[in-house]
Amino acid sequence: MYDAECSLCAFLRDWLRQPKLVPLELVPAASEEARRRFPGLDHGATLDEITVVGDAGQVYQGPAAWVVTLWALREHRPLAHRLSTPSGARLAKGAVLAAAKWRGAQWHGRQRGGAQWGGRVYRRADGWSYDPDSGWSYTAPGCADGTCAPR
Repeated sequence: MYDAECSLCAFLRDWLRQPKLVPLELVPAASEEARRRFPGLDHGATLDEITVVGDAGQVYQGPAAWVVTLWALREHRPLAHRLSTPSGARLAKGAVLAAAKWRGAQWHGRQRGGAQWGGRVYRRADGWSYDPDSGWSYTAPGCADGTCAPR
């Protein structure tokens, strides 16, 4: 699964279209399709960390998910084998942490007005919208016309 609203994630999704030894089905994290196909997953967590679900239902997250993904690619399977060793695992973890830091900086850098960023991404489906001139704004789902259902 990948975050469809993250530029790094979208780039990697496109990069994964290369020749494979094992088919990969790329599903947007926390999407209706993901919820339908994998009802037992914590879909909020799939937005925070790369998650791979194997054909037998096994779930990989973080560095292990990247190793499994590389293992599926024809030209990168040897690298996946090297990253599956103890010293390679440290390198894989470092790569995942660097990607997460870059991704977080992209979202954090978009904040204006001193708003505190809670470590989560802002999603259009949750009511957030972004305007380059004014930054992020929130309209609760179902309230766009000013008639919100009482809670």
